[in-house]
Amino acid sequence: MMTTILMILRLWAAVVLAVFAGRLVAKIKLPSILGWLIAGMVLGPYALGLIHQPLLDAGWYKTLMRILECGIGLMIGTELVWKTIKKSGKQIIVTTLTESMGTFVLVTLSFGAIFYLTDIPLYLAFLFGSIALATAPAPALSIIREFNTKGPVTKTLMPMAALDNIMAVVIFFSAVSVVSANVTSEKMPLYFVVLTPFLPLIIGAAVGLPAGQVLKKQKNPRLSLATLIGFILAAAGMGFIFVNLIFPGMMLNFMLIGIAFSTVFANSVSEEKLKELMVLFYPILGVSMIAVMLNLGTPLDYHLISGAGVFTAVYILTRTLGKYFGAYWGATVTKAPETVKKYLGLTLLPHSGVSLVFTGIVVSTLTVPAPQEAKIIQGTIAAAAIINEIIAVLMAKKGFELAGEMESKKDILQL
Repeated sequence: MMTTILMILRLWAAVVLAVFAGRLVAKIKLPSILGWLIAGMVLGPYALGLIHQPLLDAGWYKTLMRILECGIGLMIGTELVWKTIKKSGKQIIVTTLTESMGTFVLVTLSFGAIFYLTDIPLYLAFLFGSIALATAPAPALSIIREFNTKGPVTKTLMPMAALDNIMAVVIFFSAVSVVSANVTSEKMPLYFVVLTPFLPLIIGAAVGLPAGQVLKKQKNPRLSLATLIGFILAAAGMGFIFVNLIFPGMMLNFMLIGIAFSTVFANSVSEEKLKELMVLFYPILGVSMIAVMLNLGTPLDYHLISGAGVFTAVYILTRTLGKYFGAYWGATVTKAPETVKKYLGLTLLPHSGVSLVFTGIVVSTLTVPAPQEAKIIQGTIAAAAIINEIIAVLMAKKGFELAGEMESKKDILQL
């Protein structure tokens, strides 16, 4: 009991320090999220150790992070009101396909050529490509909230963040299932591949439907907020039931659960009601964002920067080119606004949270049958995660800035 209390105090102290780090970084006109990420690295187990490994491994801590991720999904889902996005639906779908598949193909072909010449198994190229197409939406979303961005790039990015995650999960688990069937003695169940991208959407929608019906009838703002929090906990709880009891070992994206949940209830209540709810929820959302981004920074070992090699450089470069030009091509084909063509790709570069989860799955799959290949994946992505995430946050901010969508700056805790 005392150990748990001390861990909670460690986490609370780390969040407070991250807030100060974010505000310090903001004073030099950089996104606060950069301060939160750096705070995670400095306070994590590879540096000062305030957030030490026993805390990261604690069951209650992992549960808390999944719940907070579910809550952050409201940032996207509440923007997916059908009547406001139906006009750009085709553009969003096509651009998501071109930027995700463009990234997958470019990274896979680049590593395929390198591995062919260096006598490294070619299947690793497909794994690199499938990891690379994932986008971590939280960094760009925190910039949207902090700088109050509004415009075509912002409107396109919000729904794409959800679709991009679905695409990433589908392609990644398809690639892993094929590799595991040929390299290991254990085959990934087919239903894992099918259910992993869609089960979070089903869970979120199933909880969001009654939530919308209840919320639209409630008049008391505080009661509405309590009800919303209760349904968020219910949605996350259903996710835990599936991953712990029904499908042990399955990876569920809890942010997707939150996105699906909030999309359904947001389309059930009035615009006035939705705005009222989100204004009340913003302080909780702000703290959730800081805690999740702090958690995102803790597994990043800055010592790996000095050991980053050619594979890391190739990975960062080809992924960046794939995201940018894939988005540019999709926006051009669908005749999107000029700012979307030029700058959307810059907002899609944040990556580390999803990439590290995917990398962990690949490493656990390859460690026994192909330990050397597992080390190649782990070392390359771990180093790339640190370097790319710092660059990506700056590039994402620059993308919104060049698009002319940064209206005003405000502290996310004061939303």
